[in-house]
Amino acid sequence: MKRILIFSLVNIAIVVTLSVLVEVVFALCGANVQEVFGDYAYIAVFALVFGFGGAFISLLLSKTIAKWSTGAKLVTGEEGEDERWLVDTVEELARTANVKTPEVAIYEGAPNAFATGAFKNHALVAVSTGIMRQMTRSELRAVLGHEMSHVTNGDMVTMALVQGVLNTFVIFISRVAAWMLSNAMKGKDDRGYSRRGGNWAYYMFARLFEIVLGLLAAIIACWYSRKREFAADAGSARLLGSPMPMVAALQRLGNLQPGVLPDSMKAFGIASAKKESLFATHPAIERRIEALMMNYRA
Repeated sequence: MKRILIFSLVNIAIVVTLSVLVEVVFALCGANVQEVFGDYAYIAVFALVFGFGGAFISLLLSKTIAKWSTGAKLVTGEEGEDERWLVDTVEELARTANVKTPEVAIYEGAPNAFATGAFKNHALVAVSTGIMRQMTRSELRAVLGHEMSHVTNGDMVTMALVQGVLNTFVIFISRVAAWMLSNAMKGKDDRGYSRRGGNWAYYMFARLFEIVLGLLAAIIACWYSRKREFAADAGSARLLGSPMPMVAALQRLGNLQPGVLPDSMKAFGIASAKKESLFATHPAIERRIEALMMNYRA
């Protein structure tokens, strides 16, 4: 499974939009941001605020975005036997993990499942109609254990922190590099400040570096996401007392065509790609099974 990274499209959109808005506001007010804040101090504060701001806005909106983008509907167990089993199982796993029971939802689609939410005691676990139809209850219980492990491990918050750090570096380095290049192309005014107000080269270089560095940041985030998948598989084995249900669920997934989740939620889905890539959020199924059995024996 390929993707640009956890929160990637949402984060990039938020960070770029906020950064452009701030710079436009300063320009309309006739202010030079370098004069107000100082060159590197301004860029550092700007990068820190908007780097983490973009990640945490995405995190806080994650449940809303998940429900809207997948069409997931919350279930209480009163809808039918399958829904009752689903809610009861999530409640049981939540008690075992000593966390508050997440909201439970079902959405129409091919086999997949995901967890999301800003706080482990206010999370959402959702499964597709496809995975409910094509997995046994033992396998589906393992999948729910996997998603509950993401919740109890605080993976959503951890990924937001990772994303915030990466965003900060992307913003800071891209603007410093753009500032240096634009200064090299265009001199400074009589007060020693670069003529950035009308320097379109600066904005062009900044956007270009944001895209390039954003892709490099995506590779790092995806690598970390793959590590968290191994941990969530192991967490499911601990919750269920055996790795075999999770192994069976992974083997089943290997024979199914998984559903595609929106980019902002792929890191917390269950399905794996057939082959890994730098932009894959999940390890290959064979590696997940091998790691699960090895860790459990250890």
